[in-house]
Amino acid sequence: MGEQAERGREPEPGREAAREERRRQFAAAAREERPDLALLCLLIAAEADPSLDQAGIDAAQIELDRLAGLLPYQPAGGPGAWARNVAELLGTRHGFGGSAGDYRRLESSLLHEVLRRRRGLPILLSVVWAEVARRAGAPVYGVALPGHFVVGFGDPGGRHVLADPFEGGRLLADQDAAMIVAGATGEALSPAMLSPAGPLEIVQRILNNIRAWAQARPEHSAVQLWALDLSLLLPAHPARLRHERAQLLVQRGEFLAGAAELEEYARVVEPVQPAAATALRREAAAARARLN
Repeated sequence: MGEQAERGREPEPGREAAREERRRQFAAAAREERPDLALLCLLIAAEADPSLDQAGIDAAQIELDRLAGLLPYQPAGGPGAWARNVAELLGTRHGFGGSAGDYRRLESSLLHEVLRRRRGLPILLSVVWAEVARRAGAPVYGVALPGHFVVGFGDPGGRHVLADPFEGGRLLADQDAAMIVAGATGEALSPAMLSPAGPLEIVQRILNNIRAWAQARPEHSAVQLWALDLSLLLPAHPARLRHERAQLLVQRGEFLAGAAELEEYARVVEPVQPAAATALRREAAAARARLN
């Protein structure tokens, strides 16, 4: 994919301490009472781009503050006015948006690169929209529609509007949201789908996107590995991610480490799924056998 993907490979020895410190910071930030979404996204980006140091993280936060300062304060017109003002600032004046080609780039999932390129996946553009609007005082929240992330302005249970940052902040009517859901799942739009997405839900979804990007490109298995590592640092995560990590280690030729993880996962699932634990131990034995 280019330079950013190359940076996803194994770190140089001198960078290991910095990586461990970033991961400690990520784990601590994820456990805050009010997690800082922008910081968590930037710490994800630092895994892909080791040159993104604390100064770079601070610069990205300052850019979000700067953009927020360009918005009118408490515009008349309620949620719709907020949505239109943010779309005019970010979509029209600054050119933030997305296209099909952005799905092929790892940079589209890295917040500092999205701020630099003004291109990204729907969820990262929604992070920019939400973080800029929030700093300006807007009642804004992310909406994890199936297959397409958008933002909401106003009261999720009352008067609100939806906007699509991927299309420059285009306002979405109810039928537009329904069409997005139907296209992704074949299902009807339900009120639960319009619920605000919390910061950690957004972070997990971003990491899922990065894992999916890397899974489709086996030469970038190191990217998949660090995305799994960060997912496992979140306070709540699917247990199956541990199995995926163990299998990935084996695929990368790290047979002993993969076998050890498989056995540890077997201990976790054995009380509720003894048959699955037995299968996992067989998988671990097969991994060790590959050393002979």
